[in-house]
Amino acid sequence: MGVVVRQSIKGTLMTYVGVCIGFVTTFFIVTEFLSVEEVGLAKVLVDSSILLSGLAQLGTNTSAMRYYPFFKDAQRHDNGFFGWTLIVPLIGFIIFGSLFLLFQQPLSVHFSKESPLFVNYMYFVLPMSFFMLYLTVFETNSNLLLRIVVPKFIREVGIRLMTMAAYLLYAFAVVDLDGMVLCLCGTYLVATLCNVAYLLFLKRVSFRINLSFIKPQLRRDFLLYTLFLVVSSLTTIIAPMLNTFFISIKMGLAFTGIYTIAQYIANMMEIPYRSLGAISRPHISQALKDNDLAGAERLSKSVSLHQFLASTFIFFLIWINIDAFYDVLPNGSTYENGKWVFFILALCKILNSSLTIDTTILSYSKYYYWSLLFTAILTVSAIWLNIRLIPQWGMVGAALASLVAYVVYFALVVSFVKWKIGVRVLSLSMLKILIITAVLFICNDFIVVFFDGRIAGMFENNTVGIIFDSAVRTVLVGVVGIAAVYFWKVSPYVNNMVDKLIFKTNREK
Repeated sequence: MGVVVRQSIKGTLMTYVGVCIGFVTTFFIVTEFLSVEEVGLAKVLVDSSILLSGLAQLGTNTSAMRYYPFFKDAQRHDNGFFGWTLIVPLIGFIIFGSLFLLFQQPLSVHFSKESPLFVNYMYFVLPMSFFMLYLTVFETNSNLLLRIVVPKFIREVGIRLMTMAAYLLYAFAVVDLDGMVLCLCGTYLVATLCNVAYLLFLKRVSFRINLSFIKPQLRRDFLLYTLFLVVSSLTTIIAPMLNTFFISIKMGLAFTGIYTIAQYIANMMEIPYRSLGAISRPHISQALKDNDLAGAERLSKSVSLHQFLASTFIFFLIWINIDAFYDVLPNGSTYENGKWVFFILALCKILNSSLTIDTTILSYSKYYYWSLLFTAILTVSAIWLNIRLIPQWGMVGAALASLVAYVVYFALVVSFVKWKIGVRVLSLSMLKILIITAVLFICNDFIVVFFDGRIAGMFENNTVGIIFDSAVRTVLVGVVGIAAVYFWKVSPYVNNMVDKLIFKTNREK
């Protein structure tokens, strides 16, 4: 767990640097200089490209994690494993890229009524998805080598800086809307090339494929597993994108723009898992290959607990300041309509990021084919719920559709993994976190009543007063929360980190 913690901390640091850049870009550039419809356009373009690139992977991301332990050999450049991770996605892109071109006209008809602007830029989806595809492939290879920091920097910091530049060029009329979309597309090309350069620098990859290493049994197993992943990805990848497409088709890009801002805030719940999950997956794959179920459970339970702790705490801090956030946001009165969308999506993100480690275990186990059934249930229920709930409750209905679908999905996955594999990720410490969070909400209510706007009233500038009031409340309840986690011993790792910090501080004195 030590390697996992160190790498995940470094990766998380890169992620949060990127979040700061993304925060400024999204909440102070995008909302100021782009129309709500243009925000929705960018969201649909990116989500469409993610969907196509995800399908084109043919499950390479998951299969690479599963089969890399069989190829691993530093002296022989991992027996040409890198070459296979390039060829399989290329085949997938040719297949699904052709299907996209074939169905482009029918898709245009569906979007043309409420979101005609997207139809004008749909041709950007194909190149953007190609760059995204190989960006992910090269990141996966770095993860397998337990080198996640540089790829994290490229994705979380590099892409966000280039995205910010694209929006600023549009904001100051250096480029028009066509140029902005072209810059967004080029961002992923540059990021992909940077990842290639980093992998070559590591000198652990080889383009030469060792065909003699692929034994008949391994080849059959790989082909069956890949075929399963192709079918499974049709449901797994589609589910997270459904809300964007349903809202765009049924309500229009303006509502997609409001939903996008709420979703971006909710995405902060899963930031810690981006690094924690990336570095833990190879270890879980190795543990399952070695039939070390105790080790797999120990690692998975730790990942789940710390992700739940981090995401719940982030949610609490954001929610107690959500009104203040919309008050200072440019055009906040427009985007404030997504407040309850954020609340529901945040719960969904907490659930997803805390329990998705169970889906990793299932994918790497001999029962991997069961995940197809569970993801099919997830996708079908999400589609059905979107159709039923959006006409009644609009964006809130779309968010509720996701939450209910994921509750059903994870209830099935968690139960199955415990029953068939014998690995349990849920722990009593999670209940402690829920109790602490409930107490913190009560403390925040007392603080609000006690101060009753006195802090904000101390400043002539209303915006400064709102920010300062939020900062004071956040610090007070944050200290209470950290103390509660420490003294109730929710996490040995958190206690150890706090003890080291206290010891270091005392020693410096």
